[in-house]
Amino acid sequence: MKLEAQDILKKLEWRYATKVFNPNKKISAEDWSVIEQSLLLSPSSYGLQPWKFLIVENKVIREQLLPISWGQKQVTDASHFVVFTTLKKISETYIKHFIERIAQVRGQNAESLIGFQNMMIKNIVETRTPEDVSAWNHRQSYIAMGFMLETAALLGIDTVPMEGIDPKAYDKILGLENSDYQTVAAVALGYRDESDKYAQVKKVRFEKSSIIQKI
Repeated sequence: MKLEAQDILKKLEWRYATKVFNPNKKISAEDWSVIEQSLLLSPSSYGLQPWKFLIVENKVIREQLLPISWGQKQVTDASHFVVFTTLKKISETYIKHFIERIAQVRGQNAESLIGFQNMMIKNIVETRTPEDVSAWNHRQSYIAMGFMLETAALLGIDTVPMEGIDPKAYDKILGLENSDYQTVAAVALGYRDESDKYAQVKKVRFEKSSIIQKI
């Protein structure tokens, strides 16, 4: 079923970076399932998905994350809290694992994908510096974040993307220090509290003519 254009725009206009969540209002299991699927369906370069999304349900851990998130209460008050992490590097082994997954899902012979595999190994593993790959992986995670933010808005679920965190401290608390992954950012999701004055504040955006250019 096609969504009406005006309905989509209304939802996007309704969305804002929620400052105060209602801690007593929770996202339904049905809606949360859609949110998780939006993460799984998020696009990434080559389809490599160099990420892992940590759904922090443990209240004690969320309290521990609060002081290393500039004291932003959304961390503890929101219904759900997602930490976006990415691979520290992409290895040849990871790429081969991805090729095996393609073959499994599409019913192909992995040998028929050897050209694609070797191209990725050359372009990512052999050509790019570790710093380039890390930065590239970070950018991929933001694609997934945008995908999730829009999905939540269409469902009438409030969100706030959060870069105001200490990634290294997050890694320590979440047990990522000696893993293949590192923290990038986080998103709190739930429902706005009536006390949040920012819910009624007009969005400030530059004029369309200064942002969108046709060539």
